[in-house]
Amino acid sequence: MGGGGQLTEPVETSACGGRAASVYTWDEVQKHCHRNDQWLVINRKVYNVTQWAKRHPGGLRVISHYAGEDATEAFLAFHPNPKLVQKFLKPLLIGELAVTEPSQDRNKNAAVVEDFQALRTRAEGLGLFQAQPLFFCLHLGHILLLELLAWMSVWLWGTGWRTTLLCSFILAVAQAQAGWLQHDFGHLSVFKLSRWNHIFHKFIIGHLKGASGNWWNHRHFQHHAKPNVFSKDPDVNMLHVFVVGDIQPVEYGIKKIKYMPYHHQHQYFFLGIFSLIHFLYFLRTCALVVQDLAWSMSYYLRYFCCYAPFYGLLGSVALISFVRFLESHWFVWVTQMNHLPMNIDHEKQQDWLSMQLSATCNIEQSCFNDWFSGHLNFQIEHHLFPTMPRHNYQVLAPLVRALCEKHSIPYQEKTLWRGVADVVRSLKNSGDLWMDAYLHK
Repeated sequence: MGGGGQLTEPVETSACGGRAASVYTWDEVQKHCHRNDQWLVINRKVYNVTQWAKRHPGGLRVISHYAGEDATEAFLAFHPNPKLVQKFLKPLLIGELAVTEPSQDRNKNAAVVEDFQALRTRAEGLGLFQAQPLFFCLHLGHILLLELLAWMSVWLWGTGWRTTLLCSFILAVAQAQAGWLQHDFGHLSVFKLSRWNHIFHKFIIGHLKGASGNWWNHRHFQHHAKPNVFSKDPDVNMLHVFVVGDIQPVEYGIKKIKYMPYHHQHQYFFLGIFSLIHFLYFLRTCALVVQDLAWSMSYYLRYFCCYAPFYGLLGSVALISFVRFLESHWFVWVTQMNHLPMNIDHEKQQDWLSMQLSATCNIEQSCFNDWFSGHLNFQIEHHLFPTMPRHNYQVLAPLVRALCEKHSIPYQEKTLWRGVADVVRSLKNSGDLWMDAYLHK
């Protein structure tokens, strides 16, 4: 791929500061993939993002995951207004790829990339990136109504165990649905102006859920940039509590790593340890997101003002803990059924379509599944076009399926119950692989 990483002579003058722009080979670009030396390519332009990465709104790590690579498809996927972002890129421009170099690097299929870009253009032409305000207003309204119903149930019927269970269930539903709604605003898929998306995102995740928007950004964009890629996707970093996929269990087994009895992980999964992992990550990141504390504290202040008069301080803590327990299991099952049974491996530098399809699958469409999962039953479409409003996934899905068939890329869709079962099956399979490697390799 290119001429041995050699830098050619400057051939033109850049638009930034009159400096001479150079042309590079892929071999040269790929050398700059370290923490303190990061280049990437967007539309054949070469950018030095070493310093900018620290100020990147999506987080330091997400942009670092593409250091030394072509980031064109990821750039288009994450930015609803690429032309606006160009003003930030302009001072970072250091050159472009040599004319003899292909537009794609490494294992990326040029035909797939071209057809996927054509699909993006078609989706834009169909207006699939346009949000329907009424959809999101109604969704927010039903969350607020659920919160009101939960409080009124206690106010009207007291604090008996039946009423408390009913209140807990209603609050858990409201929390889960608020989680899906903050996800929409976090992906900038509602308003045309990013600023309004950020404001509503902080309100919903902070005031309605008591969590941190910056924490969510830090983790979630990494997951989308490199799904199911070890050391890049934080969702497959299980803190040694689980081993996942087919590669990691064998690696742990050969190295005789045994932090947990992994051959029983499909059983202790039900204890809610996945939820504990997410909570530990939240605590670990809190020190970095002090600016979100006001939003989070407003949620807990509102909650205790509503429920402490009925349950007292300790009773209110017990209630919200039970609500979190219910909601976290809902969240984990929905998110893991789309990813955990899929391919989990080290970095392969695939094109966007191939990478996302190898790491995601869909759950079949129904009104209940759409509501229950926040339309993340269309996980494939969401990962391909994360800034697209979710109410348009159903229209997009047949187009994506046709593109996958054209290039013989597997497009997996399951029933809800099979998706749940596959989570357990995948954990058991990974545990068995670990046990075999631990005992015999």
